[in-house]
Amino acid sequence: MIPGDGIGPEISAAVKQIFAAAKAPIEWEDVDVTPTFDKYGRSTIPEAAKESINSTKIALKGPLGTPIGKGHPSLNLTLRKTFDLFANVRPCRSIVGYKTPYDNVDTVLIRENTEGEYCGVEHEVVPGVVQSIKLITRDASMRVANYAFEMARSTGRKRVTAVHKANIMKMSDGLFLECCQEVASRYPDIEFEEQLLDKTCLLITEDPTQFDVLVMPNLYGDILSDLSAGLIGGLGLTPSGNIGAGGIAMFEAVHGTAPDIAGQDKANPTALVLSSVMMLRHMNLGDFADRIESAILATIAEGKTLTGDLGGKSRCSEFTKAVCERL
Repeated sequence: MIPGDGIGPEISAAVKQIFAAAKAPIEWEDVDVTPTFDKYGRSTIPEAAKESINSTKIALKGPLGTPIGKGHPSLNLTLRKTFDLFANVRPCRSIVGYKTPYDNVDTVLIRENTEGEYCGVEHEVVPGVVQSIKLITRDASMRVANYAFEMARSTGRKRVTAVHKANIMKMSDGLFLECCQEVASRYPDIEFEEQLLDKTCLLITEDPTQFDVLVMPNLYGDILSDLSAGLIGGLGLTPSGNIGAGGIAMFEAVHGTAPDIAGQDKANPTALVLSSVMMLRHMNLGDFADRIESAILATIAEGKTLTGDLGGKSRCSEFTKAVCERL
C-alpha cells in the first residue's frame, strides 16, 4: 500500500476498513515512495519500496503530489518507469444513483504508459526555444496493442479502437497504428477500427456507447481517459490499473491529492476502492471483488450516505461505515 499525499492516507484507511469487513485475505504492507537520489543525483524510489513491490508484485496507490514546473520529477512517472508499467487500464462505467447526461457508458481505455511525449526527454535548444521528444517504439506499441486485444477477448468485449494522429505525425503515430493493425490481424473475432484523436473526442461526447475498448499512445490516453471519467461523474468515481511487463501490477486512484480537504474527513474513497476491486480481480479473488463492488455501488445508489462531491453531506468515515455495514 502506497497511501499517498493529501487525502491519500484517509482513503487508504477506508480501503483497509472495507477489506476487513469483507474478510478479504489481504495483508497490507505500507511503503513510502518519497523520492531519494542515487549517486548520480537522479530522483529514484526508495529501496525499501522497490523491494516490497518487487516481492509482492501487487501495489495499491493513493494520489501523489507532483510539483509543476520545478522540483522532483513526477512520482507517478517514476513508478511507471521503475516497474515498467506499460499499460494503463481505465474502465469508465455509468454508476446507478449518480445521474449524468450519459446513462450507458461502458468503455475501457488502454493507454501506453512508458513513452510518447512523457518519455521525459526535453531540453533547451537556445534560450527561448525548448524541444520535447516524442518517442514511439515498435516494442512498446506492440505490447500495449497485444494487451488491448487480449483483454478485449478475455472479458468478452467485441471491438478495439486505435486512437491516433497519424495523419499529422506520420512516422510516430504511423508506427503505433501499424502495430495495432498487425495485432488486429491475429484477432479475427475482435472488430478493429482506427479513429483520429480529435474525432474520437467529438464522438465519445456525442454518444459514448459507440465505443468499447480504446487503445492509444501516452498523451492521448492521459487526456481521453480523464474526459471519459467526466462522462460518468468525475475522477472520484473512476478506477485505474497499471500492468507491468515483469508481472507487477499497480492499481491507483487517479484523482488529485485535494490538499484543501486533507485531514478533514471529507474525501470520497470510491475511486481507490474501485481500483482495489480491480486489484482483487487481478489476483483471482473475484468473489471478494464482486462483494465489495456491489456494496459500494449499492451505497451510492441508495443516496443516503454520500460525500460532498456526490452531492451529499456525509463524511468519508460515514460513507466507509455504510459500505462496511453492507458487507
